Amino acid sequence: MNRDVIITCAVTGSGDTVGKHPDIPITPEQIATASIEAAKAGAAVAHIHVRDPETGEGCRDPHLYREVVERIRDSGTDVVINLTTGMGGDIYLGGADDPMRLGQATDMASAAVRLEHILELKPEICTLDCGSMNFGEGNYVMTNSVDMLRAMAKGIQDAGVKPEVEVFDFGFLWFAKQLLDEGLIDAPPLYQLCLGIPYGAEANTQTMKAMMDNLPPGALWSGFALGAMQMPMVAQAMLLGGNVRVGLEDNLYLERGVHATNATLVDRAVTIIENLGGKAQTPAQAREAWGLG
Repeated sequence: MNRDVIITCAVTGSGDTVGKHPDIPITPEQIATASIEAAKAGAAVAHIHVRDPETGEGCRDPHLYREVVERIRDSGTDVVINLTTGMGGDIYLGGADDPMRLGQATDMASAAVRLEHILELKPEICTLDCGSMNFGEGNYVMTNSVDMLRAMAKGIQDAGVKPEVEVFDFGFLWFAKQLLDEGLIDAPPLYQLCLGIPYGAEANTQTMKAMMDNLPPGALWSGFALGAMQMPMVAQAMLLGGNVRVGLEDNLYLERGVHATNATLVDRAVTIIENLGGKAQTPAQAREAWGLG
Protein backbone atom coordinates (compact mmCIF):
# COMPACT_ATOMS: atom_id res chain seq x y z
CA MET A 1 0.00 0.00 0.00
CA ASN A 2 1.22 3.47 -0.87
CA ARG A 3 0.52 6.06 1.82
CA ASP A 4 2.38 8.90 0.06
CA VAL A 5 0.14 9.38 -2.95
CA ILE A 6 0.82 11.65 -5.91
CA ILE A 7 -2.38 12.95 -7.54
CA THR A 8 -2.39 13.82 -11.23
CA CYS A 9 -5.32 15.85 -12.54
CA ALA A 10 -6.12 15.45 -16.25
CA VAL A 11 -7.97 18.71 -16.69
CA THR A 12 -9.58 18.57 -20.15
CA GLY A 13 -8.37 15.86 -22.55
CA SER A 14 -9.31 15.92 -26.23
CA GLY A 15 -12.43 13.78 -26.20
CA ASP A 16 -15.97 14.63 -27.25
CA THR A 17 -17.01 16.09 -23.89
CA VAL A 18 -17.89 19.66 -24.89
CA GLY A 19 -21.66 19.92 -24.66
CA LYS A 20 -21.83 17.01 -22.24
CA HIS A 21 -20.58 19.20 -19.38
CA PRO A 22 -21.22 22.94 -18.94
CA ASP A 23 -17.66 23.88 -17.96
CA ILE A 24 -15.16 21.80 -19.91
CA PRO A 25 -11.97 23.90 -20.08
CA ILE A 26 -11.49 24.95 -23.71
CA THR A 27 -9.46 28.15 -23.98
CA PRO A 28 -5.87 28.41 -22.76
CA GLU A 29 -7.05 30.65 -19.94
CA GLN A 30 -9.67 28.12 -18.86
CA ILE A 31 -7.23 25.20 -19.06
CA ALA A 32 -4.60 27.08 -17.06
CA THR A 33 -7.18 28.14 -14.46
CA ALA A 34 -8.40 24.55 -14.14
CA SER A 35 -4.82 23.36 -13.62
CA ILE A 36 -4.23 25.99 -10.93
CA GLU A 37 -7.48 25.14 -9.15
CA ALA A 38 -6.62 21.44 -9.23
CA ALA A 39 -3.21 22.17 -7.73
CA LYS A 40 -4.74 24.24 -4.95
CA ALA A 41 -7.13 21.35 -4.23
CA GLY A 42 -4.22 18.93 -3.78
CA ALA A 43 -3.03 17.74 -7.19
CA ALA A 44 0.74 17.59 -7.57
CA VAL A 45 0.62 17.14 -11.35
CA ALA A 46 -1.52 18.77 -14.05
CA HIS A 47 -1.88 16.68 -17.21
CA ILE A 48 -2.67 19.03 -20.08
CA HIS A 49 -4.17 18.85 -23.55
CA VAL A 50 -5.20 21.92 -25.52
CA ARG A 51 -8.36 22.52 -27.54
CA ASP A 52 -9.30 24.75 -30.45
CA PRO A 53 -10.80 27.80 -28.69
CA GLU A 54 -13.40 28.19 -31.44
CA THR A 55 -14.64 24.61 -31.80
CA GLY A 56 -13.59 22.97 -28.53
CA GLU A 57 -12.02 20.09 -30.42
CA GLY A 58 -8.68 18.69 -29.36
CA CYS A 59 -5.67 20.06 -31.21
CA ARG A 60 -1.87 20.27 -30.98
CA ASP A 61 -1.15 23.95 -31.68
CA PRO A 62 2.15 24.81 -29.93
CA HIS A 63 1.02 28.42 -29.46
CA LEU A 64 -1.90 27.22 -27.34
CA TYR A 65 0.37 25.02 -25.23
CA ARG A 66 2.71 27.97 -24.77
CA GLU A 67 -0.09 30.20 -23.50
CA VAL A 68 -1.34 27.57 -21.06
CA VAL A 69 2.11 26.86 -19.65
CA GLU A 70 3.02 30.54 -19.39
CA ARG A 71 -0.21 31.30 -17.56
CA ILE A 72 0.43 28.51 -15.04
CA ARG A 73 4.05 29.49 -14.49
CA ASP A 74 3.23 33.21 -14.23
CA SER A 75 0.55 32.49 -11.62
CA GLY A 76 3.15 31.43 -9.07
CA THR A 77 1.22 28.22 -8.41
CA ASP A 78 3.52 25.25 -7.90
CA VAL A 79 2.40 22.24 -9.94
CA VAL A 80 4.26 19.68 -12.02
CA ILE A 81 3.34 20.22 -15.69
CA ASN A 82 2.65 17.12 -17.77
CA LEU A 83 1.92 17.77 -21.47
CA THR A 84 0.42 15.20 -23.83
CA THR A 85 2.17 14.08 -27.01
CA GLY A 86 -0.80 11.97 -28.04
CA MET A 87 -2.19 14.30 -30.69
CA GLY A 88 -1.00 13.46 -34.21
CA GLY A 89 -1.53 9.70 -34.06
CA ASP A 90 -5.17 9.59 -35.10
CA ILE A 91 -6.58 7.57 -37.99
CA TYR A 92 -10.28 7.52 -38.85
CA LEU A 93 -10.82 4.68 -41.29
CA GLY A 94 -13.51 4.90 -43.94
CA GLY A 95 -15.59 1.99 -42.70
CA ALA A 96 -15.90 -1.71 -43.43
CA ASP A 97 -16.70 -1.24 -47.13
CA ASP A 98 -14.07 1.42 -47.88
CA PRO A 99 -11.43 1.54 -45.13
CA MET A 100 -8.92 3.51 -47.20
CA ARG A 101 -11.29 6.48 -47.49
CA LEU A 102 -9.90 8.17 -44.41
CA GLY A 103 -12.08 10.52 -42.40
CA GLN A 104 -11.42 14.26 -42.32
CA ALA A 105 -10.47 14.08 -38.65
CA THR A 106 -7.46 11.86 -39.46
CA ASP A 107 -4.36 13.57 -38.09
CA MET A 108 -1.00 11.85 -38.52
CA ALA A 109 2.11 13.91 -37.76
CA SER A 110 5.85 13.26 -37.62
CA ALA A 111 7.68 12.66 -34.35
CA ALA A 112 9.27 16.11 -34.62
CA VAL A 113 5.91 17.82 -35.02
CA ARG A 114 4.35 15.87 -32.15
CA LEU A 115 7.24 16.92 -29.89
CA GLU A 116 7.48 20.56 -30.99
CA HIS A 117 5.78 21.93 -27.85
CA ILE A 118 7.80 19.60 -25.62
CA LEU A 119 11.14 20.79 -26.98
CA GLU A 120 10.10 24.43 -26.65
CA LEU A 121 8.40 24.42 -23.25
CA LYS A 122 10.39 21.69 -21.45
CA PRO A 123 7.67 20.41 -19.10
CA GLU A 124 8.83 18.14 -16.32
CA ILE A 125 6.74 15.26 -17.73
CA CYS A 126 5.16 14.42 -21.08
CA THR A 127 3.12 11.40 -22.09
CA LEU A 128 4.12 8.63 -24.48
CA ASP A 129 1.30 6.34 -25.68
CA CYS A 130 3.24 3.12 -26.18
CA GLY A 131 1.08 1.39 -28.78
CA SER A 132 -1.98 1.40 -31.04
CA MET A 133 -5.56 0.36 -30.32
CA ASN A 134 -9.19 0.59 -31.36
CA PHE A 135 -10.26 3.58 -29.29
CA GLY A 136 -13.97 3.44 -28.58
CA GLU A 137 -16.73 2.75 -31.08
CA GLY A 138 -16.60 3.47 -34.80
CA ASN A 139 -13.53 3.54 -37.04
CA TYR A 140 -11.04 5.55 -34.97
CA VAL A 141 -7.67 3.88 -34.35
CA MET A 142 -5.08 5.44 -32.04
CA THR A 143 -1.94 4.76 -34.06
CA ASN A 144 1.66 4.72 -32.83
CA SER A 145 4.10 2.50 -34.73
CA VAL A 146 7.18 1.11 -33.02
CA ASP A 147 9.47 3.25 -35.20
CA MET A 148 7.44 6.36 -34.36
CA LEU A 149 7.63 5.57 -30.66
CA ARG A 150 11.37 4.97 -30.75
CA ALA A 151 11.86 8.36 -32.43
CA MET A 152 9.59 10.09 -29.93
CA ALA A 153 11.22 8.39 -26.95
CA LYS A 154 14.66 9.53 -28.14
CA GLY A 155 13.44 13.10 -28.65
CA ILE A 156 11.89 13.19 -25.17
CA GLN A 157 15.06 11.78 -23.64
CA ASP A 158 17.27 14.31 -25.43
CA ALA A 159 15.04 17.12 -24.17
CA GLY A 160 15.56 16.04 -20.56
CA VAL A 161 11.84 15.45 -20.02
CA LYS A 162 10.47 12.47 -18.05
CA PRO A 163 8.17 10.33 -20.22
CA GLU A 164 5.00 9.05 -18.61
CA VAL A 165 4.29 5.83 -20.48
CA GLU A 166 0.55 5.52 -21.10
CA VAL A 167 -0.42 1.85 -20.85
CA PHE A 168 -3.84 1.12 -22.38
CA ASP A 169 -3.28 -2.62 -22.74
CA PHE A 170 -0.64 -5.26 -22.08
CA GLY A 171 1.11 -4.85 -25.43
CA PHE A 172 1.85 -1.23 -24.51
CA LEU A 173 3.56 -2.43 -21.37
CA TRP A 174 5.59 -5.00 -23.31
CA PHE A 175 6.88 -2.42 -25.77
CA ALA A 176 7.64 0.08 -23.01
CA LYS A 177 9.90 -2.56 -21.46
CA GLN A 178 11.62 -2.86 -24.84
CA LEU A 179 12.26 0.90 -24.91
CA LEU A 180 13.71 0.64 -21.41
CA ASP A 181 15.98 -2.24 -22.45
CA GLU A 182 17.14 -0.23 -25.49
CA GLY A 183 18.04 2.73 -23.29
CA LEU A 184 15.43 5.00 -24.86
CA ILE A 185 13.66 5.44 -21.52
CA ASP A 186 15.74 6.25 -18.47
CA ALA A 187 15.31 4.36 -15.21
CA PRO A 188 13.23 4.49 -13.15
CA PRO A 189 10.43 4.43 -15.74
CA LEU A 190 7.10 6.10 -15.01
CA TYR A 191 3.89 4.37 -16.08
CA GLN A 192 0.25 5.44 -16.19
CA LEU A 193 -2.13 2.45 -16.20
CA CYS A 194 -5.16 3.57 -18.23
CA LEU A 195 -8.23 1.42 -17.59
CA GLY A 196 -11.75 1.38 -18.92
CA ILE A 197 -11.15 2.88 -22.37
CA PRO A 198 -12.98 0.74 -24.96
CA TYR A 199 -11.33 -1.43 -26.18
CA GLY A 200 -8.21 -1.59 -24.13
CA ALA A 201 -7.76 -2.87 -20.58
CA GLU A 202 -10.92 -3.25 -18.52
CA ALA A 203 -11.38 -1.29 -15.30
CA ASN A 204 -11.28 -3.91 -12.57
CA THR A 205 -9.05 -5.09 -9.77
CA GLN A 206 -7.71 -8.12 -11.62
CA THR A 207 -6.54 -6.08 -14.61
CA MET A 208 -4.87 -3.34 -12.59
CA LYS A 209 -3.04 -5.90 -10.45
CA ALA A 210 -1.98 -7.94 -13.48
CA MET A 211 -0.54 -4.80 -15.10
CA MET A 212 1.21 -3.83 -11.88
CA ASP A 213 2.67 -7.32 -11.57
CA ASN A 214 4.18 -6.94 -15.06
CA LEU A 215 5.95 -3.64 -14.37
CA PRO A 216 9.75 -3.78 -14.33
CA PRO A 217 11.48 -3.69 -10.94
CA GLY A 218 11.69 -0.22 -9.45
CA ALA A 219 9.04 1.23 -11.76
CA LEU A 220 7.02 4.26 -10.71
CA TRP A 221 3.34 4.10 -11.54
CA SER A 222 -0.06 5.65 -11.35
CA GLY A 223 -3.46 4.38 -12.42
CA PHE A 224 -6.93 5.57 -13.31
CA ALA A 225 -10.25 4.50 -14.82
CA LEU A 226 -13.02 6.25 -16.71
CA GLY A 227 -16.39 7.41 -15.49
CA ALA A 228 -17.99 5.81 -12.47
CA MET A 229 -14.89 3.70 -11.86
CA GLN A 230 -12.65 6.72 -11.37
CA MET A 231 -12.90 6.94 -7.58
CA PRO A 232 -12.93 3.16 -6.92
CA MET A 233 -9.66 2.96 -8.84
CA VAL A 234 -8.20 5.79 -6.74
CA ALA A 235 -8.55 3.47 -3.76
CA GLN A 236 -7.44 0.43 -5.76
CA ALA A 237 -4.26 2.04 -7.09
CA MET A 238 -3.32 3.25 -3.63
CA LEU A 239 -3.90 -0.19 -2.11
CA LEU A 240 -1.71 -1.78 -4.80
CA GLY A 241 1.14 0.64 -4.11
CA GLY A 242 0.58 3.18 -6.88
CA ASN A 243 -0.41 6.78 -7.38
CA VAL A 244 -3.65 8.14 -8.82
CA ARG A 245 -5.19 10.26 -11.56
CA VAL A 246 -8.54 12.04 -11.66
CA GLY A 247 -9.97 14.90 -13.73
CA LEU A 248 -12.55 15.90 -16.31
CA GLU A 249 -10.62 14.19 -19.10
CA ASP A 250 -11.73 10.87 -17.62
CA ASN A 251 -14.94 11.56 -15.68
CA LEU A 252 -17.54 14.35 -15.82
CA TYR A 253 -19.50 13.63 -12.65
CA LEU A 254 -18.93 13.89 -8.92
CA GLU A 255 -21.96 11.68 -8.41
CA ARG A 256 -24.98 10.71 -10.48
CA GLY A 257 -26.46 13.85 -12.03
CA VAL A 258 -23.92 16.21 -10.43
CA HIS A 259 -21.30 17.66 -12.74
CA ALA A 260 -17.80 17.76 -11.29
CA THR A 261 -15.00 20.27 -11.61
CA ASN A 262 -11.37 19.30 -11.67
CA ALA A 263 -10.98 20.76 -8.19
CA THR A 264 -13.90 18.79 -6.73
CA LEU A 265 -12.58 15.56 -8.25
CA VAL A 266 -9.17 16.20 -6.72
CA ASP A 267 -10.79 17.03 -3.40
CA ARG A 268 -12.72 13.74 -3.48
CA ALA A 269 -9.50 11.84 -4.23
CA VAL A 270 -7.75 13.57 -1.31
CA THR A 271 -10.60 12.48 0.97
CA ILE A 272 -10.29 8.85 -0.16
CA ILE A 273 -6.52 8.90 0.31
CA GLU A 274 -6.78 10.41 3.78
CA ASN A 275 -9.56 8.03 4.83
CA LEU A 276 -7.27 5.14 3.90
CA GLY A 277 -4.52 6.56 6.09
CA GLY A 278 -2.47 8.25 3.41
CA LYS A 279 -1.52 11.77 2.39
CA ALA A 280 -1.58 13.57 -0.93
CA GLN A 281 1.93 14.67 -1.89
CA THR A 282 2.99 18.20 -2.76
CA PRO A 283 4.58 19.03 -6.12
CA ALA A 284 7.96 19.22 -4.38
CA GLN A 285 7.46 15.77 -2.90
CA ALA A 286 6.38 14.43 -6.30
CA ARG A 287 9.55 15.81 -7.90
CA GLU A 288 11.69 14.10 -5.30
CA ALA A 289 9.82 10.78 -5.52
CA TRP A 290 9.87 10.68 -9.32
CA GLY A 291 13.34 12.17 -9.81
CA LEU A 292 12.13 15.11 -11.91
CA GLY A 293 14.54 17.76 -13.13
